Amino acid sequence: MTTLKGKTLFITGASRGIGLAIALRAARDGANIVVAAKTTAPHPKLAGTIYSAAEAIEAAGGQALPLVVDVREEAVVEAAMAQAAERFGGIDILINNASAISLTGTLETPMKRFDLMHQINLRGTYLCSQKALPYLLKAPNPHILTMSPPLNVEERWFAPHAAYTMAKFGMSLCVLGMAGEFRDKGVAVNALWPRTAVDTDAMNVITGPDFRRRCRKPEILADAAHAILTRDSKSCTGNFFIDDDVLREAGVTDFAIYRHEGVAEKDLIPDFFV
Repeated sequence: MTTLKGKTLFITGASRGIGLAIALRAARDGANIVVAAKTTAPHPKLAGTIYSAAEAIEAAGGQALPLVVDVREEAVVEAAMAQAAERFGGIDILINNASAISLTGTLETPMKRFDLMHQINLRGTYLCSQKALPYLLKAPNPHILTMSPPLNVEERWFAPHAAYTMAKFGMSLCVLGMAGEFRDKGVAVNALWPRTAVDTDAMNVITGPDFRRRCRKPEILADAAHAILTRDSKSCTGNFFIDDDVLREAGVTDFAIYRHEGVAEKDLIPDFFV
């Protein structure tokens, strides 16, 4: 399979950034995209709402269903999955992209922030996967793709921001467990993570424009996700993919299109956990 035409993707956090980039890449194939996010009104610092994302998806050639979804709310997620399946006739792919971040040490992390990261990252991934699976099990080439890191359990990844690392690794543990649990049923469960930091509006808020210039564009993750999601689900599961490795395997040799003009490959900022 080389196209996602006619496939239905349920993407959490798809109103902007990486989630929207993945949605737009699939839309160019003619896919159906469920924009599952909370943003209904413009944010003062972050561009994009579920409605502006839906417009962009349809302009790119896809069909869009914008739904207000808080991945912490079980009834909301369950209802959104049912609505998506009713609109498009099923669900083929779940992208667990929604995530909260706080790069703070133990003494600087309020428990409210700790809870938020674990509720969105770990619990949200588990919940969305659980509610999507009844539909995925009926799909011909079902995939769950979670935007989480390889399980490199090393002190250096925990010491600076233990709460965030635990929340992200919790997402990866969902991948590890569910890949094994659903392998015999033909559902692919994989993780995807960037080699370098990725340029998003959220990154700009956290770090500033100079850092942002030294990040790759989110389209690298979108292209890598497309390469994974078009693979046979029965033979592609339980992997912790890195974006540029996936693309090299797919035959990409020039990564300049994913860099900002004037930035050399050696000047890119490595991401966490790699």
